[in-house]
Amino acid sequence: LIEHAKILFHNPTKIPMDFGLKVSKAEEESEIDPTSYRRNVGCLRYLLHTRPDLAFSVGVASRYMQSPRKSHGEIMKQILRYLKGTMDFGLKYKRGGSKEVVGFSDSSHNIDQDDGRSTTGHMFCFGSTPITWCSQKQPTIALSSCEAEFMAATEAAKQAIWIKDLLSEITGRETERVLIKIDNKSAIELTKNPVFHGKSKHIHKRYHFIRECIENELVTVEHIPGVEQKADILTKALARIKFSEMRSLIGVQDLSSKELKLKRENVG
Repeated sequence: LIEHAKILFHNPTKIPMDFGLKVSKAEEESEIDPTSYRRNVGCLRYLLHTRPDLAFSVGVASRYMQSPRKSHGEIMKQILRYLKGTMDFGLKYKRGGSKEVVGFSDSSHNIDQDDGRSTTGHMFCFGSTPITWCSQKQPTIALSSCEAEFMAATEAAKQAIWIKDLLSEITGRETERVLIKIDNKSAIELTKNPVFHGKSKHIHKRYHFIRECIENELVTVEHIPGVEQKADILTKALARIKFSEMRSLIGVQDLSSKELKLKRENVG
């Protein structure tokens, strides 16, 4: 992929997308080769199965496949340069530890420059390492960060139920309700309040599904400080230091390091 994109001799970057970058359709800019752009996006989306640190940036790049412009090409180039510098990175799954599934749900509010929609991010970890993750633009405009987080929590609840049923089928026993951690206290209150009021009466009924899940004890929610919110890396472009911290927090690391090689040699 890197060789085909002709960036083999480019310097690598520390982050896949610049912090605070404003991305739009940029229809006034010159067009770039759509076939090459779409091919690169397709290859990058394949990599997302093992690289959650790429989820947000690749998700943004995917939004402009229909008519990619010069600025979108620059975004693609930065993602590939970041990939060049982290080719040996991946997820490390450890033996032992907790066997509980814990979810993390987050959302960035009004981040899309074209339609004002927010970005949902959720991640589920088995033990301390992610097993599923998602970064996608919300289909409906949220009027507040609380509303955006509430909508994101419902999407996380749907994934939690699927994981719960899958584990029950594999193990042959009923699994406990799945914990979902959210860093917005107002959104947590909305998930637990069955009464429609000014803050939630306009929200589409499908997003109130999480309330039923909580009432039926399929999932439970609790607050988590923002600095510990693993899904944060799925919802926005982070500054260099913050991105590095979050990448380590979700377990993406250099798998070619000497320490990891020694541990693998001692297994068994």
